[in-house]
Amino acid sequence: MRFVLASKNRHKIFEMRRILSPLGAELFSQEELGVDFSPEETGDTFEENALIKARALFELTGVSAIADDSGLCVDALSGAPGVRSARYCEGSDRDRTARLLEVMQNVPDGERTAQFVSVIACVLRDKTSFCCRGECEGVILREEKGNGGFGYDPVFYVPEHKMTFSEMPPDLKNRISHRARALSGFLSKLKEHKLK
Repeated sequence: MRFVLASKNRHKIFEMRRILSPLGAELFSQEELGVDFSPEETGDTFEENALIKARALFELTGVSAIADDSGLCVDALSGAPGVRSARYCEGSDRDRTARLLEVMQNVPDGERTAQFVSVIACVLRDKTSFCCRGECEGVILREEKGNGGFGYDPVFYVPEHKMTFSEMPPDLKNRISHRARALSGFLSKLKEHKLK
């Protein structure tokens, strides 16, 4: 089955291809299909924003579309940066991570819990649409650790594995991450749809 992904983020495209390719799903980036669009993400939830992107891309291409809206939700910050994770401040991933650490500098170690959240929205060629949510629990460190990953990965520590997302081998991250869990739900929904 062919899908187009609503993203220009090369890390996200690479991650999602690695997760989907063993299942025989062909994934194209919007750029590979010659589409240059960035719909305004006006939703208040990950689900709303993911559907905005998937519906817009489907209308432009006619190809079954997938969109991911994801972010970091920090408990001590009432869920911030949340849906604004990629727009938390001007600049690069490192700038946003530095801003997060600055805002959290007075948060005690025992209160630095957080969740990475990913919502995969899909609009199929028959116009059926659905969303699947995945979460991964962790703790925000006081400094970056590791050289892999992207975004807030260097400060997101997963106690169960005793390392940050940036320190994890890609195969492990692609098994336990919020995106992997959302994609697992997406694949289950897709199988259900094909059986109808």
